[in-house]
Amino acid sequence: MLRNPVIDAMMRRASIRSYNDIQPSDEVIEVIVRAGQQAPFAAQLGSLLLKRDRDKNPFHAPLLFTVCVDVHRMEQVMAARGWQRKMSDVSTLLLGVQDAAYMAENMVIAAESLGLGSCYLGAAPMFAERIVEEYDLPTRVFPLVQLAMGYPAEERLPRPRYPLAFTLFEDRYPTFDEQQISEAMEEMDEGYLAQDYYRNLNAMIPLSNGQPESFSFDDYSWTEHISRKLGQWGSDPQELLTQLAICGFNLDGQVDGS
Repeated sequence: MLRNPVIDAMMRRASIRSYNDIQPSDEVIEVIVRAGQQAPFAAQLGSLLLKRDRDKNPFHAPLLFTVCVDVHRMEQVMAARGWQRKMSDVSTLLLGVQDAAYMAENMVIAAESLGLGSCYLGAAPMFAERIVEEYDLPTRVFPLVQLAMGYPAEERLPRPRYPLAFTLFEDRYPTFDEQQISEAMEEMDEGYLAQDYYRNLNAMIPLSNGQPESFSFDDYSWTEHISRKLGQWGSDPQELLTQLAICGFNLDGQVDGS
């Protein structure tokens, strides 16, 4: 495989949940944020919140970034030009999610290249109301993801990924046979089991359907873990729609110009 410093930083990245006491300098933070800003964007609809409170930040990380879809700021720019947004919240949010996600990824890779580690916290949208209150966010700013970040106090291996043949489809999307699915599942599961990933985290999602538990940490791995998430959680879309509405986004096709 071809290698260079950028590829190496991307390939060695792993989620870090333990950080040492060194506080990243303002210069380091500025470089990471500027790298985030250099990500591809549709309308620069991403902005950042920063908290430097180890006592309150997840994993006692010295830095906690909240990456937001920020339509409020763009509306201020539009107003200065004499425009009012007519694009629906659905379309605007889709652009904003792309912008904010690209920004977050660039920041993670930049941090990795500077010797820092990070951990994505993807549940931020589900407690958006709490983040709105904490940071006094204006309407139409939606927290998409949080990044715990700092200098690692642990070494973690990168987590496994699907085989390339289960990811890259040229010319047409394939019909998977049982062997292809089984081989892809085995690569993921065996890789996680080899790292004792879920045992070390003591992370096994309980069954909510009343069935007795048939797994132990000897065989509980990624495909079962993710299947339990998608098979048990988030069945009520109103939970997320409520959080979006709190942030001023209504997905009924109407634009609230207030």
